[in-house]
Amino acid sequence: MRQGAIVLVEDDIDDKLFFENILKNIDVKNEVIWFDNTDDALQFLCDTKKTIFIILSDINLPGKNGLEFKFKIDNDKKLRKKSIPFVFYSTAAYQQDVNQAYTQMTVQGFFKKDADPKESEHTIKTIFEYWSLCKHPNTN
Repeated sequence: MRQGAIVLVEDDIDDKLFFENILKNIDVKNEVIWFDNTDDALQFLCDTKKTIFIILSDINLPGKNGLEFKFKIDNDKKLRKKSIPFVFYSTAAYQQDVNQAYTQMTVQGFFKKDADPKESEHTIKTIFEYWSLCKHPNTN
């Protein structure tokens, strides 16, 4: 697995624990940095010197939602230059949100959470394998 922290923006503690359990099952050892709101996540991304492997964000969040969060990242020159892969991983996957994510911002994926643990594990494993292999501006 590529080095760097995983930024998880998720307000539901049960979903956070479920996600961390999946990472354990698929042997992902990257540090997970969890935020339950987008304001704190955005501030962290602006301030951190850490390498970030990927950002996974829910859509429905308190305060600014996931789409607003991604829009702020895209409009911040410093964050945009970091080219951090950004994937929506959300219970809600309304077509209008999917369309907005792909046509108005630079999202690299939009996945619907699955209630089936095995399906969720397969999805997360696929995302992480892809981004471990994918070349992008911050690839060493």
